[in-house]
Amino acid sequence: MSTLLYLHGFNSSPQSKKAIQTQQWLADHAPQLQFHCPSLPPFANQVMTLLQALIEEILPAPVYLVGSSMGGFFATCLAEQYDLRTVLINPAVNPARGLHNWLGENHNYVTGEPWTLLPQHIDEYAALNPGERLRRKNYKVLLQTGDEVLDYRDAEHRYRGCQVLTEKGGDHSFIDYQAHLPAIYRFLTDAKRENNHSQ
Repeated sequence: MSTLLYLHGFNSSPQSKKAIQTQQWLADHAPQLQFHCPSLPPFANQVMTLLQALIEEILPAPVYLVGSSMGGFFATCLAEQYDLRTVLINPAVNPARGLHNWLGENHNYVTGEPWTLLPQHIDEYAALNPGERLRRKNYKVLLQTGDEVLDYRDAEHRYRGCQVLTEKGGDHSFIDYQAHLPAIYRFLTDAKRENNHSQ
């Protein structure tokens, strides 16, 4: 069975609004596509170990990725490793740059669970950065210029040559995300773009 993996943002959870909207839309319009939104820890190496194991359990069945904010960074790393079609929403481009503000003790926005970020955790994010060479046909990128957390122009530069939609205004949560779900589904599942998952 084909699976859509939704990767939530940094310090968020599977209860994020866009994750729930995606799950509900698929249940109503594409019930044949399995939805999974794993709970992602704030540590890059742990996230990648979790997601790589999950993807390798699903393959060779089709796997599609939707990643928001930091989830977009991880989705890009995985899309490059496994040659997967991917939709990114206001993605983090070089997250190691902005994580110093998180050093020390923090709490998950949704669950309240405490966690501590150390300098070596930032190094993990820097080491994962996929750089400029991308399989550009695999990406659809949704940006809003009103993003108050990330500069949308960084993503426009990183994903130039991909299918990029930049909307004026909005915010980091991507206002009216649910209106884009039909187009997201079409991009991910377009039969003409099927990968053979030979990885």
